[in-house]
Formats: sequence, structure tokens, C-alpha cells
Amino acid sequence: MAKGYWIAFYRSIWNPAVLVEYAKLAAPAIQAGGGTVLARGNPARAYEAGLKQRIVMIEFESVDKAIETYEGAAYQAALKLLGRAVEREIRIVEGVA
Repeated sequence: MAKGYWIAFYRSIWNPAVLVEYAKLAAPAIQAGGGTVLARGNPARAYEAGLKQRIVMIEFESVDKAIETYEGAAYQAALKLLGRAVEREIRIVEGVA
């Protein structure tokens, strides 16, 4: 079974303090879902119209597990706290088996 990857692209962070509080709830929710953070931070370089924006990449045992974690009550509570403190997009993709 292929791994699942949850990738967050932050376009803007308007309230860094709220992002810190969100992380306190989100990290345990993601870990409970089996997620492992592989990369977090700003790109060292951006190519081909890429933006130098914050990125977080999390590995799960499967796409289904990544979706289940995102849609779960614990992560949704963290997401509610995050509110409008950031503008971002989340993509969940299947890894190459």
C-alpha cells in the first residue's frame, strides 16, 4: 500500500501567535493519526513560478489515514482554533508504491 502525504502550503500568516496555539492541538492530533512530519519551514529555493512560502509535509501510512486524520474531531478542533490566522491550502496525495 502506498503512503499518503499531507502537504500544507501557507500563502500568508496573519497571526503567528494563533499558529503557535494551533500547533499545540494539531501536532498531537496528527501524531495520533500516525502522521510523521517530514519537512517544515520555508523553501531553501523556489523554482518554476514556485513561491517561497511556508510548507509542511506529513507522511501517513496511507491516503485514507491522512484523510481520516484531517477530518477527525481532534484535528478539526485545531483547525477551528486556527480560524483566519492564516491563508493556506492542504493537499493530500498518494506516494509512489
